[in-house]
Amino acid sequence: MSETALPRNNDSLSGFGFALGAYLLWGFLPLYMKALAHIPPVEIIAHRAIWSLPVAGMVLILSRRTADLKRALATPSMIGMAAVTATIISLNWGIYIWAIATDHALDAALGYYINPLFSIFLGAMLLGESLSRLQKIAIALAALAVIVLTVQVGRLPLVALSLTLTWAAYAYCKKQLPIGPNQGFFLEVLLMTPFALAFILWLGWTGQGHFMAGNAMDSALLFGCGLVTAVPLILYANGAKLLRLSTIGIMQYIAPTMIFLTAVFLFNEPFGTAQAIAFAMIWAALALYSVSMFRRRGG
Repeated sequence: MSETALPRNNDSLSGFGFALGAYLLWGFLPLYMKALAHIPPVEIIAHRAIWSLPVAGMVLILSRRTADLKRALATPSMIGMAAVTATIISLNWGIYIWAIATDHALDAALGYYINPLFSIFLGAMLLGESLSRLQKIAIALAALAVIVLTVQVGRLPLVALSLTLTWAAYAYCKKQLPIGPNQGFFLEVLLMTPFALAFILWLGWTGQGHFMAGNAMDSALLFGCGLVTAVPLILYANGAKLLRLSTIGIMQYIAPTMIFLTAVFLFNEPFGTAQAIAFAMIWAALALYSVSMFRRRGG
């Protein structure tokens, strides 16, 4: 659930606090989304976009970075790229929301565990980055874990793979935006808002909407989607600037681990032999990846 940060030679306590806050919030997100499981994912996505806008806007005003946004809005190519990233992150949100609502939180955890391994594979394929021997073994183990699940369960873990692909694509395209992460996020939700607002107004007009429709809890949770969406992203963006890549690389396991524990012990999702074997292989792959990362960065 993270973007690539710039390399640093040391960590700061504030950076650790920002990043930890982001990953803990992402880890608790399934509980929030489970409470909205009776609401269609598209409606939740619309509210995530609309209510994230004022939060992201306030951050830009307080940090005095609105000038960067004005330049972005005057650059058609930047708007076009932001439209691409907005579309991709909307797909990622939709898959994740659907996964939690339909008892596929384990698949969501698997997807975010695989993500860092897929990212280094993508870097090798698209950017020509070299892979160490440990990284190659880690990627092979992750691929084998997917095969084990496919054979044992009888189907591809499509939710996990879709979350991995959409987040990796988002992170890759996000790098092409020559503005800061906070400005980029604001631009994305700004582009989503007209469509989201039109959809919510249509739902209200046809009597299908859940916001302000008599259930105060539904309305409060939908309104809160802005905070649970924007706050961890902003915390992460600021924390990543103040931490080494190796530190961020290890901390990114916090959220999927919390999702995994929530799925098994709170949501009571089935965790059979196939899942146990596959997750053990993924954890082994991540251990190898972490060792390789520390070696390269001087840990």
